[in-house]
Amino acid sequence: MGLDDLVNKAKGALGGHEEQAKDALDKAGEAVKAKTSDSQDGQVDDVIDKAKDYLDGQK
Repeated sequence: MGLDDLVNKAKGALGGHEEQAKDALDKAGEAVKAKTSDSQDGQVDDVIDKAKDYLDGQK
């Protein structure tokens, strides 16, 4: 099983569940921010926003 196979499986699993995935990203981001310094909050938010944009592009 190659990387492309894993990516395709992930896309299939997310199909129709984009909002749930975005909620999970928000929760994960909050957990990361709770464990890191405040100076890194902006970077965490940027990564979460880019991940959400990627999900939007996969529709």
